Amino acid sequence: MKFLVLFLSLICLPKYMHAPSARLPDNFVYVKDVIPDVLEEIRYAGEHNFMGRTVESYNAPKAILTKPAAMALKKVQEDLLKEGYCLKIFDAYRPQSAVNNFVNWAKNEKDTLAKQEFYPDVKKRNLFSKGYIATHSGHSRGSTVDLTIVDASTEEEIDMGSPFDFFGSISHHNSQKPTKEQKENRQLLKNVMSRHGFRPYSEEWWHYTYRNEPHPDTYFDFPVE
Repeated sequence: MKFLVLFLSLICLPKYMHAPSARLPDNFVYVKDVIPDVLEEIRYAGEHNFMGRTVESYNAPKAILTKPAAMALKKVQEDLLKEGYCLKIFDAYRPQSAVNNFVNWAKNEKDTLAKQEFYPDVKKRNLFSKGYIATHSGHSRGSTVDLTIVDASTEEEIDMGSPFDFFGSISHHNSQKPTKEQKENRQLLKNVMSRHGFRPYSEEWWHYTYRNEPHPDTYFDFPVE
């Protein structure tokens, strides 16, 4: 009888166990596994983004990066914590199918649900020509991250002069529209990211790519889950 009870309990056990994280391709990691105290607000896994809805293949609000990029980002976090700051990640690895979702969305000029917040001064038909939407993204190579800095004690974002994913010239690194303080905040992020091997993207203050990315020519398409 005891053997039968034990046998049945073993059969049922998996139903109540916490589901393990999905298996990632070799050399990819969940950022939280490397940097437990990093903040994550994965916008494309929810509705607060320029599409106004969850993006295809974002099945969970998790940040994924190649291991070298994640290890370098850990050093960034360590430096910032010494100054009372912390990183917040908006996006990291992005499946190619999600990029395709962006492209299809951009072709539908009538779908402007989130226009007022994210691209109030840009006509949707110009998103391709202005470089805001493209058929491929460095994010799909696994070593690009969108992020900002927050106060470590309050978790409030420091003022960067424009929100994440705002389509407009004020988001450019060389924009003269931000205030002196906002420019200094951007420079703080740029300095610490550059110091640990990340290069900035001139059009977006939040966008950085690890210089020694291990997959410079490969665009992955496994889901975020």
